Amino acid sequence: MKNPPLSSENNPPSKHLLDLFRYSRRALELVWTTSRHLALVFAALTLVAGVLPAAVAWIGQLIVDGVVAAIAQHQLTGSADTRAILWLVAAEAGVVALIAGSQRGISTCQALLRALMGQRINLMILEKALTLKLAHFEDSEFYDKLTRARREASTRPLSLVTRTFGLVQNGISLASYGVLLVQFSPWTVLILLAGGIPEFLAEAKFSGDKFRLFRWRSPETRMQMYLETVLAREDYAKEVKLFRLGPKLLQRYRAIFAKLFAEDRKLTLRRDSWGFALGLIGTAAFYGAYGWIALSAIRGDISLGQMTMYLLLFRQGQSAVSASLSAISGMYEDNLYLSNLYEYLEQKVPAVEGELRQGPQPGDGVRFEQVSFSYPGSEEPALQNVSLHLKPGDSLALVGENGSGKTTLIKLLTRLYRPTSGRILLDGLDLQQWNGDALRARIGVIFQDFGRYQFLVGENIGAGDIEHFEDRQRWEQAADMGMAKEFIDKLPQRYDTQLGKWFKNGRELSGGQWQKIALARAFMRTQADILVLDEPTATMDAAAEATIFEHFRELSRGKMTILISHRFSTVRMADQIVVIDKGHLVERGSHEELMKLGGQYAYLFSLQAEGYR
Repeated sequence: MKNPPLSSENNPPSKHLLDLFRYSRRALELVWTTSRHLALVFAALTLVAGVLPAAVAWIGQLIVDGVVAAIAQHQLTGSADTRAILWLVAAEAGVVALIAGSQRGISTCQALLRALMGQRINLMILEKALTLKLAHFEDSEFYDKLTRARREASTRPLSLVTRTFGLVQNGISLASYGVLLVQFSPWTVLILLAGGIPEFLAEAKFSGDKFRLFRWRSPETRMQMYLETVLAREDYAKEVKLFRLGPKLLQRYRAIFAKLFAEDRKLTLRRDSWGFALGLIGTAAFYGAYGWIALSAIRGDISLGQMTMYLLLFRQGQSAVSASLSAISGMYEDNLYLSNLYEYLEQKVPAVEGELRQGPQPGDGVRFEQVSFSYPGSEEPALQNVSLHLKPGDSLALVGENGSGKTTLIKLLTRLYRPTSGRILLDGLDLQQWNGDALRARIGVIFQDFGRYQFLVGENIGAGDIEHFEDRQRWEQAADMGMAKEFIDKLPQRYDTQLGKWFKNGRELSGGQWQKIALARAFMRTQADILVLDEPTATMDAAAEATIFEHFRELSRGKMTILISHRFSTVRMADQIVVIDKGHLVERGSHEELMKLGGQYAYLFSLQAEGYR
């Protein structure tokens, strides 16, 4: 695998130096809005922890010089006053205790903020997902954005804030160290700062390389996550075991890991090697200053206590410089990763919802007028110049081969997609001008791949109408209409029975029972006058499907119904049948009319009928 190109497209945040920390303000705002009290305590403890280390060094100097003076006095007079020294020792112990307390408080604030911010950011990611269109979820590049945002961004804001506060703390410490060190020589301050720069430059460089590698290999990381799902989920377990896919998929999982690990190992070795080599410069600077201060004490330019203080200040100052530069490098890296979160959160979503709740021609029904649609990135249109009219009380059946555009037509009707050209009207009003809630209340849909939620039975049905999600009376009414009541009454806890195997005491249903749950879900919307069945009974036998559709037709009299099925014995029940071929509407009419026409429908019907003879 070649290294990812170092272009602005792969790493937009590093395009300009001033952009490196553009997300720091946002991270601080996140902390502030998450918990102002914790943020204020965090800031106060950071200030305390930054000032006090210099005080320890200064008190240490006074203790050493006091001890030296006491020794000299004892040698001359045979006694010495040690009370001042003991008070200084007690004072230093108190300051050290305050430092320990402030550090413990900082750790506590970090732990609490980590939990609060993790939840806050996960909610932001999920809330954004609710605003996205279906096209986003069918786009592989969008899934890469989502994967990157969820993997790292939930922890990076707190890391960025922690490093920011740590930088402030070390900056305060360095300022206080500098005030004391400059009394010895201004050059010591310059040496202190310059010694850590080479290592910092190496860290910053490799942080950028690591981030570019992270972004570039998102598809492979997503494949790893998918393989984990296939190998460890009950809905894949049967085929994985039956077809002995486990070893093959596990081998592929290992191969992806080995490939990614090889890249990580190479980058880690380079990063640590350069970091060690350049870190020796800082070590040399410290020991050069160490010798200088020691010689000054020997010459009598400074006292023994001052020598102890300066050495301690230089050692702590070097640690503070290293920590500060490391924090800056880490902040740079956190900013890079936070770009993933905000790149996802700032995903543009075109506003398509209107405000109108009724059309100018009530009772006109649904009209498709020269509707065409192409999926993003597709060269062939999924639908082309489709026109049809469905009036209240009419039933429409859509017939065609897989991929002909039948389900696409339903997605356009339910406004999951917007037509590329043409328009769809409901009661004389373009769908794009309808209020979203008002439009969705008019439509009840069951797709072939309907959701099988790991919820209670009643909640699975209630999902069809969020306004009545927990309405038990509506559950029972919908279950009765969806032909699910009979088997639900036999379950141990009826509508309170947990479905699926993810949770304790969960019950798994048969395919036919799940389909009846989905049918009941569609009947939750009592106001819906457009009912759509998109092959939800595909796994049922012909007799069971015919029974369900006959029941469905009886309950939906006076409403507009759209049926998609490959079984022509069911399709022939519809008032109007439309044949779609490669996105074109090629035939329409009743069963009898289309059979007389002798076209594609008649051929397919005869072909299927032959199979039952």
